[in-house]
Amino acid sequence: MCVGILTLDNFDVKGKTVLLRVDMNCPIHPDTCKILGTKRIEEVVETINALDGAKIVVISHQGRVGRDDFVGMEEHAKQLEKFANKKVRYVADVIGSLAQKEIKEMNSDEIILLDNLRLCAEENYEFSLEESARTIMVQRLKDLFDLFILDSFPSAHRTHPSLVGFAQVLPTCAGRLLEKEVKQLDNILTVAKSPFTVVLGGSKVDDRLKAIKLLIKKERADHVLLTGVIANVFLRAQGRIKFPLNIKDEDEMVASAHSLIGDHPDVFSTPVDIAVNKDGKRVEIDVRDLAKDDEIFDIGTKTLEHYSKIISSAGTIFMSGPAGFFEKENFQFGTKSLLESIADSMATSIISGGHLTSALKQFGLNEKVNHISTAGGALVRYLTGQKLPMIKCLEDAAERHVRV
Repeated sequence: MCVGILTLDNFDVKGKTVLLRVDMNCPIHPDTCKILGTKRIEEVVETINALDGAKIVVISHQGRVGRDDFVGMEEHAKQLEKFANKKVRYVADVIGSLAQKEIKEMNSDEIILLDNLRLCAEENYEFSLEESARTIMVQRLKDLFDLFILDSFPSAHRTHPSLVGFAQVLPTCAGRLLEKEVKQLDNILTVAKSPFTVVLGGSKVDDRLKAIKLLIKKERADHVLLTGVIANVFLRAQGRIKFPLNIKDEDEMVASAHSLIGDHPDVFSTPVDIAVNKDGKRVEIDVRDLAKDDEIFDIGTKTLEHYSKIISSAGTIFMSGPAGFFEKENFQFGTKSLLESIADSMATSIISGGHLTSALKQFGLNEKVNHISTAGGALVRYLTGQKLPMIKCLEDAAERHVRV
């Protein structure tokens, strides 16, 4: 990966003010708003330790506007301070006068974490590389820094200003996490073997549909086992769920799923039974018996048995997104059992996304899979050979550096 890309080994950071773009977008408990898994925060520490003598400004987004996981970064700062064993000062601002003042007054070896990047309207949109450099965010902050470090592989497929804009106007290199992650993935892909089994869950239906199309097109999906909300969409497309799901762009999503099933009838497996929430209790029912008011919280036992058989004969397994509400003890079964089946298989295994990373740790399975990545959509695109915008920015920055 790092041929043609600069790393921290190419720069002397002592006394320099560096802008470190990480991805500390953590799972957030929907009721308490507390951080559920700290894996992405822990991963930042290696790069911070490599920046001895620098003034470090850390930036990240958290959640999406209007959702339960859209919170500020104060708790993230406390967690980062704990794991780094270094003082981390939280600044409740992103591009305003307070943030600028705090950055200008920093001393060497100080670390500050700015607030949630998505509090800035621009960060909720994607731009071309050229347009991103002209955004207010980039123009206000760029002159305060000597170096920009990209260490947010989970966001590598996005083109928000904080991800690609600063790379157009500042010397830019990869952080330790990004450098290491892509090297490991390249090594895994050289030994990956068929059949390729993909286990997809979670709630990001649009992202999952795009992932399925890419993986099938690139012959990286011989079997696709569906759980979570994406499974409900396919069940609706199959006519096995008779009523609307009440999700955004439902008709378009269901039509896309229907088309995929028609084009690749032997690829997809959907649940035959599910677990619903009845006054906090787990009740397993056949999909055909699902009522409109039932809340689907997990896959059922028969579905797991079927999926486990396919997993046991896989050559390479990629899993992204939980099977249900594993945060609730009664509904851990699907996510935990699928991860255990993967851990027990002989396949090369890649587990993806913040929620599953937390689940692996919770269930004590970290050491039993080949690769754990907090990335989701970025990882899918990388596995299919797509050039990610972040990687392109790093390559372009390296070319500019050579010319200088």
